[in-house]
Amino acid sequence: MTPAAPPRERLRVAIQRSGRLATPSRDLLASCGLTWRESRDKLFCYGESLAVDLLLVRDDDIPGLIADGVCDLGIVGRNVVAEHDLARSENDSGDALTELRELGWGRCRLDIAIDAGEAWHGPAQLAGQRIATSYPRIVGAWLREHQVQADVVMLSGSVEIAPRLGQADVVCDLVSSGATLAANNLAPVATLLHSEAVVVGPSHPLEESRGDLAELLLRRMDGALRLKETRLLMLRSPRGELPAVMNHLPEGHEPTITAVDSGAGGGQDEVSLQMLCHGAVSWQRLEDLKRAGARQLMVLPVEGMLA
Repeated sequence: MTPAAPPRERLRVAIQRSGRLATPSRDLLASCGLTWRESRDKLFCYGESLAVDLLLVRDDDIPGLIADGVCDLGIVGRNVVAEHDLARSENDSGDALTELRELGWGRCRLDIAIDAGEAWHGPAQLAGQRIATSYPRIVGAWLREHQVQADVVMLSGSVEIAPRLGQADVVCDLVSSGATLAANNLAPVATLLHSEAVVVGPSHPLEESRGDLAELLLRRMDGALRLKETRLLMLRSPRGELPAVMNHLPEGHEPTITAVDSGAGGGQDEVSLQMLCHGAVSWQRLEDLKRAGARQLMVLPVEGMLA
């Protein structure tokens, strides 16, 4: 009898090898303090700063690698996870994956799109039509929900040109700006799924060492994502104008206000204000603050933060 393999102690994360999520995924993990040594074929990255390795694969393969225990976490589009979970449910071949974090980038919609010159009256309009898509299970579930009988045509790419080629009557495809649909004389009429990049893992807890690493990595991701949207606002204001200035501050942490020494370039009874802001600070916001009495306004990126 072959002895069982020892438990794997290093955390393994699957990300897209190429495509629109590949670079942001690498950047996010690097911002968490991870460094790697890449294999010669650039498909496996051995973690040097932490016991966290990367596997670079096709995005469609990521959910299956996690479900089968080959990887512990993955960064992938919600649309890919939803299609995979429906497939496993149909085949009764395991639990659905768990979505652990929304990452806020790679946002898109899975939309039904019809001829731009055709009026839309609702899902019943699709009865008897051919729908081209790369997500047949999501489309099939949506059709069943709306009690519509239609033919789902599976295509792995170039879905938007299927009506022009006579392969389908309408399409169901991922939409970001809508420019590709418009270029093919199609208009989105119904949204089946809102998608973005997400971190996913198995439905069951990871073993202790890998579970601890996963929690550490997720905490670092939370900090990196918050930091990415954080700005430091600095300004000076006469104390008498401070209430008006405070009315125009953006959303963020409680500001720190200190008196300015008049001998250090400050005016009579002037204060300095510093504030960590959530998100960008617009030019309009700065102009409003200046009109309220603020001066020497600065907005700075935050490279690191430890509460």
